[in-house]
This record gives sequence, structure tokens and C-alpha cells, in this order.
Amino acid sequence: MGSDVHTSASRTATSEHARTVAEQADRHALTLESVLAALRSGRLSDAAARAEAVEIASAALVELRTSSDRQRSSLLEPVTGAFSRLRADLRPLVRFGDLDVQFVEPPATGRALPGDVAHSARAIVRTAVLALVDDGAARRVRIQWDCDGRNLLMQLRDDGAGTLDAHDDAVRPIAERVVALDGTLAVDSTPGWGSTLDIALPLDPSPTALDVPDDTDLTARERDVLRLVATGVGNREIAEGLGISVNTVKYHVANLLRKLGARTRAELAAFSVRG
Repeated sequence: MGSDVHTSASRTATSEHARTVAEQADRHALTLESVLAALRSGRLSDAAARAEAVEIASAALVELRTSSDRQRSSLLEPVTGAFSRLRADLRPLVRFGDLDVQFVEPPATGRALPGDVAHSARAIVRTAVLALVDDGAARRVRIQWDCDGRNLLMQLRDDGAGTLDAHDDAVRPIAERVVALDGTLAVDSTPGWGSTLDIALPLDPSPTALDVPDDTDLTARERDVLRLVATGVGNREIAEGLGISVNTVKYHVANLLRKLGARTRAELAAFSVRG
């Protein structure tokens, strides 16, 4: 049983690392596309295009140097804030490219998103938009987010050739990200009218998460902390919820990592607690 738990935790860590690497690659690709869009823009003089390219590249370098991955597995992001960051990510491409991107804001009252869901959602949309840019057929894409309380609902609709299929190479990286989060993806295309991608990402841990072995020596408080870690909230929220200090939460998390053989909070989130 212990061997199976460690193997699954290792797979979880590997999957998390792969998602991190993929997101970094997407960000680099977006930066390069944005720089090229500025340099190729017929609306800018050569000097203005160079200045915009420098500004885009500089901002990307600052982000790269100062980012600590924003504790993806432990932070919550308001859904409107996560969507605003998506708009900021795509702003250079929208401003200087040939693709007209329309954004439909999510409800301000929508449930906050676990950090890994927010990051993956933005990566999914960026991947889709970059695929449309590469394809060159679409001139307009509409991006809409919503939340039904249990899932983040995303829809991307374009006015391209309408030949996109769920098995296309351009869709495969999107499908892989969605599957990694136990989400669903549907592609509906009408020749000559465009394609629609409907994506749902669950906001709660998968019910198929690993059970903590019955013989694991966890205290009642550690089990309480583990349940909250699995929801994606941070140490401060856990402390407030349980009426303990942040330092005490850190102590319990350290014990959980040691007792369950996990290396990160993301691995801890793979476990579930009975009762």
C-alpha cells in the first residue's frame, strides 16, 4: 500500500512539473508572438514598434525573474482577478495582432478559483488563441468565463473555417490540460461559420484522490489540515478556519509531508481523508 501511495504521489509531482513547464513555454511563446505582432504592425512606425517590443520583452523578463510560481497549489484567486490576468496576458497580441479578441467578464460573485485551476485555465485559453493565430483563418474570437459554483466554465468561439475537431493536433495540448484537471472539453464546428470550444474545470479535488491509509499516524488536527490543503486554500485561510496560528498550520503541513512521503502541497492534495 505504501509503495502504491508513493508511486501515485510521484506521478502527481511529475504531472505538476509537466504543467509548470508547459505553462512557462506558453508564456514564452505568447511573449514572442506579441513582440512579432508589434514589429509587424502597419499602424506603428519603426521606432514605435521597437519601443513596444522592448516594453513587452522587459515586462516578460520582470515577470520571469520575480515569479516564484505564485504558490500555485496553495492560493485562491478571485475569478474576476484570474480573468483580468488573462486579459493582461493577451493584451499585446490583441493590440498589435490581426485577431480581434472579445472578452465576456465572469460574474463578480463567482467562486474563487484554486491556484492550479486559475493557472491552467489561462494556459488553456492562451494555447487556443495562439493556435488560432498560427492557423490564420479566424479573425475574431470570443472568450467567456462563468462559474456554476462547482466548475469553471469557459467558452471560446471563433469565426474561422469551422473545421476544428477534438482530435486535431491544435486541440491535443488543450485536451491534455483539461484531462489533467478531470475536466471536460467539447468542440462544435460548423463549416464556414467557425468553431466553439466548451470547457469545464472542476474547482474541488477529484473524488478519486488517494485515501490516506488507515494505519497512517495522523492526529485529528492533521487530518483537518489535510482536508483544507486538498481544497487549495493557503495557510492563512486554514489558520482562520481552524482557529490556530499560521505557524501551527506550517508545523502540521510539515508533519503531513513527512508522514505521507509527499514533497509538495500539490502531492498532499492527491490524498483524501475518510470520515
